[in-house]
Amino acid sequence: MTELSDRDAELVSAHEQERPARRLTGTLRLGVWIVGGLLSAYSLVVVFRPVEALEHRLTFLAVALPLVFLCYRSGISSALRRVRGAAPPAQPSEEARRDVVDRPGVGDWLLAAAALAVLVYPLLDIDAFRDRGSGAALTGLDIAAGLVLTVLLLEAVRRTVGWSLTIICLIFLAYAYFGAYLPIGWTIGHRGFDLAQIVSQLYTGTEGFFGVPMQVAASYIILFTIYGAVLDYSGASKFFIDLSFAAFRKSRAAPGRTVTTAGFLLGTVSGSGVATTVSLGSVAWPVLRRAGYPKEAAGGILASGGIGAILSPPTLGAAAFIIAEYLKVSYLEVLVYATIPTILYYLGIFLAIEIDSRRFGTHAVPVDAPKAGRLLLRFGYHFSSLILIIVLMALDRSAFQSVVIATAIAFALSFLDPEHRMGPKRTAQALAKGTLEVLPVTAVCAAAGIIVGVITQTGLGLNLSAIIVDVAAGNLILTTFMSGVAVMLLGLAVPVTASFIIAAVIIAPALTTLGVTSAEAYMFVFYYAVLSEVSPPTALSAVAAAAITGGNTYKTMMMTWRYTLPAFLVPFAFVLTPNGQALLGQGPIGTVLLMTAVSAVAVAALAMATGGVTGWPERLLATVAAVLLLFLEPVPIVAGLAVLAVAAAVHLIRRRRVPA
Repeated sequence: MTELSDRDAELVSAHEQERPARRLTGTLRLGVWIVGGLLSAYSLVVVFRPVEALEHRLTFLAVALPLVFLCYRSGISSALRRVRGAAPPAQPSEEARRDVVDRPGVGDWLLAAAALAVLVYPLLDIDAFRDRGSGAALTGLDIAAGLVLTVLLLEAVRRTVGWSLTIICLIFLAYAYFGAYLPIGWTIGHRGFDLAQIVSQLYTGTEGFFGVPMQVAASYIILFTIYGAVLDYSGASKFFIDLSFAAFRKSRAAPGRTVTTAGFLLGTVSGSGVATTVSLGSVAWPVLRRAGYPKEAAGGILASGGIGAILSPPTLGAAAFIIAEYLKVSYLEVLVYATIPTILYYLGIFLAIEIDSRRFGTHAVPVDAPKAGRLLLRFGYHFSSLILIIVLMALDRSAFQSVVIATAIAFALSFLDPEHRMGPKRTAQALAKGTLEVLPVTAVCAAAGIIVGVITQTGLGLNLSAIIVDVAAGNLILTTFMSGVAVMLLGLAVPVTASFIIAAVIIAPALTTLGVTSAEAYMFVFYYAVLSEVSPPTALSAVAAAAITGGNTYKTMMMTWRYTLPAFLVPFAFVLTPNGQALLGQGPIGTVLLMTAVSAVAVAALAMATGGVTGWPERLLATVAAVLLLFLEPVPIVAGLAVLAVAAAVHLIRRRRVPA
């Protein structure tokens, strides 16, 4: 499953927040793939031969940004046709249409050349460039190059993820420049900065374009996309799907559990909620339909399984790498934070699937797949590189070195499968794919540097967090609720990575001001940024799933929300309760295990409350029980268990009365 079908690629393009790339052909496609492969090779080499931070990020962006302009359409001609109400010009054939649309124009080449020039320029004398920036002695050429790069990054973001993030960046730039004109009494007012000061902040150091988000893109993310591409080309995707279908083939809940498990495994390759949903849906929807699942329920299973890919170790979404950098902890520590919430997330989905299998009367579906034991014996080596990443990091290897070594192992093991062995051609394709898949994230991370740089320069982050706390009257519960809503609303407009970065520098400080630890605050923001992909009214993964199943889009969104409900409530537990840190794997092992068990019971209560097989009294009681249990304190836990026992008793009594 190394390539999506044309229809699936169109679905990903239509519903992913990242815009579709051009389908290049011929010599240009070869050239782009060669450059992409070289950038991947460079990224692998610098892991063992480090380059100074600013120089490395400049070099990386100097190659990646021109590729963005060559690989992503401007969309201007299409927009003009829509404004004029004109029909698109007729083409003699589909192939001819693609050839015309997907060939970069003169403007694209000029933008690519300009990007290369303004990023190579500092590299000509990196020490002098850095000194001019730190000493506020920028030349006119420095300022001009910085302004050009700002415009280019805004255009790159517009091409890759749309107008929303572009507009947000423009608002922050205007705020930095015109801040002195704000009313004197406003908390967010500041003295204002001229163009030279803004350019110095964004362009000449590691506080703006080349800050932490860019470091994460040029170090962590590129390495993990290369690793995912090698796994994909070595046949791991096909193995994961086959194994999932082979493992759950007998029970009536097996089809739903199979899809969820396959989504978890595919997430190690994809890293995108929508892409995982679509990749999985093309294979799993026919099975779910034959099992008796309604279109909307099947779509909910597909979307919740897809979004779980971003929430699940060992390859979390891009925002998780930024957490590691912001907290100054190892990536392994972030994986520990995510482990228990991931277990609770999938427990909730499996329980909901079990309930739905009874509600919908689903049944097992015979699938033409080898037995699980045989698959594991033949292709189980695909798990070895995933396990190796964790083992190496536990042995104090850096995340960079761990993933590179795991990539090398996955490459070597591919020769055990003649169909997917990584010969020169497949190796080159995997390296190129690693770079091409990181281009949108690179544009987002570089542009997010505008937001982070302005917030740092103006002190806006502390001011806004203070406003949030004041509006909530210093109440932690209200502040947390407002923070969750704000992050989800932000995530409706911009990609997960961008929404996390913005929220991490504005909203997380509001939580830490009220005594929440940095780890708890960042993980809370992370989960709500990710969950925006399954939150109405956009819910991109659910919309993509509905497009596959043909179900009602709104009903599919609500089914997805029901399957993912524990993921919305558990983050409140580790922010609002003293024992909540145990859900992040922090504290004595006994406390961690006890709080995990209590939370699992709370998730079961939520499944009972939303399952649709109980009456409203049981649902109400189960909801109250779940909330009490998630307080994770002795008295509420005992009360929650008592209420849940009453709910179960009421259900049994009502169930016995039904036949009579």
